[in-house]
Amino acid sequence: MKRLPLPRALVLCIGLALAGEALHAEPLPTVWNLTPFYAADSDWETARKALLADLPRLSALKGTLGKSAKSLRAGLDAISAANLRFDRLRVYASMKQSTDNRDAANQERSNLAGQLDGEYHSAIAWLEPEIQSLGEAKVAAFMKAEPGLKKHAEHLRNSLRQARHTLGAESEAVIAALAPVRSATGDARTLLFNANTRWPDITVDGKTERVDDTRYGLLRQHPQRAVRKQVFDAFFGAIGQYEDTYGVTLGNVVQDDTTMAKLRKHPSAVAMSLGAEEIPEAVYRTLVAEVHKGLPTLHRYFKLRQKMLGLPDLHYYDIYPALVTQHKTYSLEDAAALTLAATQPLGPDYQALLQTTFKANTMHALPAPGKSGGAYQDGVYGAPPFVFLNHQGDFESVSTFAHEWGHAMHTAMANRAQPYETANYSLFVAEIASTANEVLLSHYMRGQAATKEEKLYQLGYALERLRGTFFRQAMFGEFELNTHDAAAKGEALNGKRFTDIYCKLLKEYHGDAAGVMKIDPLYCQEWAFIPHFYRPFYVYQYATSITAALHFAEDILAAKPGARENYLKLLAGGGAVAPYQALKNAGLDMASPAPYQALVKRMDSIMDEMEALLAAK
Repeated sequence: MKRLPLPRALVLCIGLALAGEALHAEPLPTVWNLTPFYAADSDWETARKALLADLPRLSALKGTLGKSAKSLRAGLDAISAANLRFDRLRVYASMKQSTDNRDAANQERSNLAGQLDGEYHSAIAWLEPEIQSLGEAKVAAFMKAEPGLKKHAEHLRNSLRQARHTLGAESEAVIAALAPVRSATGDARTLLFNANTRWPDITVDGKTERVDDTRYGLLRQHPQRAVRKQVFDAFFGAIGQYEDTYGVTLGNVVQDDTTMAKLRKHPSAVAMSLGAEEIPEAVYRTLVAEVHKGLPTLHRYFKLRQKMLGLPDLHYYDIYPALVTQHKTYSLEDAAALTLAATQPLGPDYQALLQTTFKANTMHALPAPGKSGGAYQDGVYGAPPFVFLNHQGDFESVSTFAHEWGHAMHTAMANRAQPYETANYSLFVAEIASTANEVLLSHYMRGQAATKEEKLYQLGYALERLRGTFFRQAMFGEFELNTHDAAAKGEALNGKRFTDIYCKLLKEYHGDAAGVMKIDPLYCQEWAFIPHFYRPFYVYQYATSITAALHFAEDILAAKPGARENYLKLLAGGGAVAPYQALKNAGLDMASPAPYQALVKRMDSIMDEMEALLAAK
């Protein structure tokens, strides 16, 4: 069937312009080499058994930390070494499974890693209570007497800070031993979604397309509205069949989180989550409040979208097609070249490290049957960072490439600058490096735009990233607040209740009552599509991170004195300083309304520019 042009839609076909630079000519590997972890799966199993055999030795350290400063250092050094061994086992098993969830050996290895998690953390559950029993004065004296404790200073400080929320050694051991049981619902959700769901087939442009997690992300951008509706109906119809099951799995996660908050004497689950990393709850609450104040700007964007797409009304399936259609595909090599070009403002050291890391053969890049959807970066101290992608060849894939390699560079820089004990950075800063790369890419591409249509495409893409990363992720964060509040009040949570809570937010954020966008009830099943909800109070950090990333990137692009140095210092700092304070040290207070208000103003300014371009002849 011939594709019909959309009424009033803008269409363009662009080539890549890289400011005189050639495309990344050297082919990039598309399947990662995991031998930096283990030469073979059998070596993983040998290492797992070796760590299990060493658990009694770790348990025997109990009662020794307070004997002397040297005893404290020896005990913490031993546990650090064991932590690194455990990290390597966990990451390898997780990465292997995500490449093929159907593989029985991958499933078994993942299960064994989960069991090891419980046994390992049960064996060292005495650690925090014992550190806390020493008290601040004794720990300070030991720190002064033993320089080798310096690398453990942040751990010791944080442990003492958390004393009132830590249970006795026996109770902590029980909780740690239950870790595999507590994580089982998330594992069940992963298998149901990625391996066991029978995803529907539809016909698109004369081809049969399977509407699974990976293809849904691409097909929902289709220029024909009828196809988009067909994709949404098929995808959420398939998910909706399991509403009750997803309700049980997510309900267990929420209840577990709520129960743990009570056990650890926190006022709420969100206070427990943020308090673990010294993030003021005001950050979360201020974000939600400022997002609600900014909803008129979001609704303005939706009305602009409706106008540019030439639609009589707007539905939820109209969010994802580009405002300006770009007929261009990008190889991995194109994505690498664009990422290198876009990150030039970060300086030659950053560029050199990025190019070196590209060559480490640590990327799993293309979609495959049984492979998990989405993208991530993972790794272990002492090994290069690993990047997991599902490259589709569209500009979204280029942006995802830049995003995940931003994570990889953050990891590489922290690992280079920090000892193992402080290299691991907080989730609160984890998305800043990745999202800043997206902002830099967007700026670079707008600078390369040779026509009005190309500029409109890039402005529209930047606008959509702000919508998706700021407003959408804040909505997810509010959903988590509401579901946990309901659990704390003793309300029953099931699939229908989750759908009702989510639907109310979906309609409010998208202006359903005001006639801005119609939310069809079937699509309120979307909560079951979001895997991040199984990691409670994680998603709000996408919204805070794009806010911070925009602040840092714009200062760097404006060449403000010290801006680049402050940003790179933040990345290299790893976890040496508590994340909220680390951002304050870099000049940004995320508990203040100002950075969120600046982002909303940025959105309005983009729309001003787009409307001026559209009005120009």
